[in-house]
Amino acid sequence: MPVVARVDPKAVFRPAEWSRLTSRSSLRGMWLVVHAWGTIAAAIALVTLWPNPLTWLIAVTVVGTRQLGLAILMHEAAHGGLHANRTINEWIGQWLCAVPVGADLASYRSYHLQHHKFTQQPEDPDLSLSAPFPITKESFYRKAIRDLTGQTFVKQRLPLFLSLFRRGDADETVSHESFVSSGADKMARFLAVNAMMFGLFWLAGAGIWYWGVWVVAMASWLPLVTRIRNIAEHACTSTGEDPFSHARTTRANPIERLLIAPYWVNYHAEHHLFMYLPCYRLPEAHRLLIDKGLSKRMEVRPGYLDVMRLATSGQRV
Repeated sequence: MPVVARVDPKAVFRPAEWSRLTSRSSLRGMWLVVHAWGTIAAAIALVTLWPNPLTWLIAVTVVGTRQLGLAILMHEAAHGGLHANRTINEWIGQWLCAVPVGADLASYRSYHLQHHKFTQQPEDPDLSLSAPFPITKESFYRKAIRDLTGQTFVKQRLPLFLSLFRRGDADETVSHESFVSSGADKMARFLAVNAMMFGLFWLAGAGIWYWGVWVVAMASWLPLVTRIRNIAEHACTSTGEDPFSHARTTRANPIERLLIAPYWVNYHAEHHLFMYLPCYRLPEAHRLLIDKGLSKRMEVRPGYLDVMRLATSGQRV
């Protein structure tokens, strides 16, 4: 199967528009990482100062979404978008974004560029995430329960943990759904960084919330919002030749951006069309495509609830 067709930006945008869209800010990239960790810290502080079921639930959902946010910023680093200096981009993308949530930047980049090259084609390594849809509501509910009860977390992480005790385990596979790359070395980095985080939580007087919020969020809310993100991006989209139709953009409201889709990840069609645009330029790219009448060729949905209705309709459309 040939690679998917590419859109020439010069045929879509005026030179001034393209120059503005492609302009990168290292300062803004760094701010996004600070924002992700600052939001996590604020959620932990909330439940530490006012411990009750409501603040705990808020903390778990917000932290789980920011864990997804760290994976999204790792994705940004994979496209060279966090910092203009490659060394800084790689270090921050790996150690502040990828490793804390169990991922590896280099492995992810290799895998992810294959996804861009063969989007929705048989060679797409992510095709298994979208091909089964639509599914029934009952099927989705079963998956959501497994996510929220930690079953998905254990299924994904336990084999990686056990690889620490298997000599010569050199197998490496990368799952876009779990953001986890296998191999004892990657699991060792994940455990080492998380041990350091526990120490920082403990020194801040919030050691219990490392387990009660950070780990619980990673074992429950993160798998669910990762699943929803994967569904929204490609499920029930076209496998045809038009690159405008291979991915979906979902117009997320403020609550959805807080709890499901941080850092403009909902503008996935724009990202696939012009994959080296900084994530913070994607909303402007979306507006320009609308102005030029090109959004009619794209799969755009008004919100995540609408996407989930489509994905769980139980019939192909």
